[in-house]
Amino acid sequence: MSSSPSLPVLAPTPFTDVQLALPDRRVGKVRVSYELPDDERLFVTTDRLSAFDRIVAAVPYKGQVLNELAAWWFANTADIVANHVRGVPDPNVTIGVSATPLPVEVVVRAHITGVTSTSLWRRYSEGERVIYGHRLPEGLQQHQKLDTPLITPTTKAEHGAHDEALTCAEVVEKGLVEPNLWSRVQAVALALFARGQEIAASAGLILADTKYEFGLDPDGQLIIIDEMHTPDSSRFWVAGTYEERVANGEDPESLDKEPIRRALSDAGFRGEGESPDLGQEVVAQTTARYINAFERLTCRTFVPGAYPVEPRLTEALHRAGVL
Repeated sequence: MSSSPSLPVLAPTPFTDVQLALPDRRVGKVRVSYELPDDERLFVTTDRLSAFDRIVAAVPYKGQVLNELAAWWFANTADIVANHVRGVPDPNVTIGVSATPLPVEVVVRAHITGVTSTSLWRRYSEGERVIYGHRLPEGLQQHQKLDTPLITPTTKAEHGAHDEALTCAEVVEKGLVEPNLWSRVQAVALALFARGQEIAASAGLILADTKYEFGLDPDGQLIIIDEMHTPDSSRFWVAGTYEERVANGEDPESLDKEPIRRALSDAGFRGEGESPDLGQEVVAQTTARYINAFERLTCRTFVPGAYPVEPRLTEALHRAGVL
C-alpha cells in the first residue's frame, strides 16, 4: 500500500457534535452514545481529538477513520475475544451491545516512549525504575523496544480528570476487577496486542503501544468495547525509518496523535489551563496521518464520507430503521 493517503481536496469543517432524537444521551471525549432497544447502544464517533485527558482539537475525517478502522480490527480479532459491534450503518456510527465497562483501561506497551504523566518514558526519565509494578533496567533509551510487552493499567478518569496509574496487582487489591476475570483480561490483551503487532508489521508499521477497554455483555461474558488499534488508542511508527531516526536522536515517524501531544508539551501544556491553538497545518497533517494508517493497515482506499456529517448520518439511521 502506498504511503500517500487518499486525502480529500478540501478539508471540511470538523464534525464535533450530534443531536439525535434518541434517549440516554452520553457524551465522552470523542464519542456520543444513545440507548437503543434490545440491549444495544448507538455510538457516534466525532472528529474531536483528546490529549492529556482534554479535548484539544478537531480533525476532519478523524471520526470516520476511528469508527471504520475499529470495526475492521474487531472483525479481524473476533477469534481472540468477542466484541461489542452489531453493525456500522454509517461511516461515523457503530451499533454495539450495551456492555458494563470494566473500571480499568488496559494499556500494553512494547516500547519505552511517551510524554504524558502515565507514559513509561516520562516517568523513567524522571528517575523512576519501578513503574506500574514492573522493574526496568538502567540505561534504557527513549523509544527503545522492551524485552517483552508490559501491561500497565490505569483508572478510567471522569471527563476532565486524569487517568491514574495502577499495578496489575492493585487492580485486584482495590477490588476493581475480580481475580479470575483480570487474569483472563490480561491474557486476551496480550493476544490482541500480538495480533496487532503482526498485522502492523505486514503494513510496514510498528505497534509501539495501545489501550484496550473491556466490558461484560448482558450475559456476563467478557468483550472488548470502545475501539482498538486506532491512531487515537495506539502509537503506530513507520518501521522503515524507525532505527535511523532513533539513532539520530529523533522521534519515530508516527501515524497517530503523538505529534500533537509533543506540540502541546513543547508549548508547556500538560493538561492544565487553556490549550494552545495548534494551527491548520498541524490539523491537516493529523488528518493525513490518520488516513495513512487506515490505508496501510486495511489495504483499502479511504473513501471520505460527505460533510456535513449529521444530515448524512441521520439519513443512514432512518434507512436502518433506528430513527
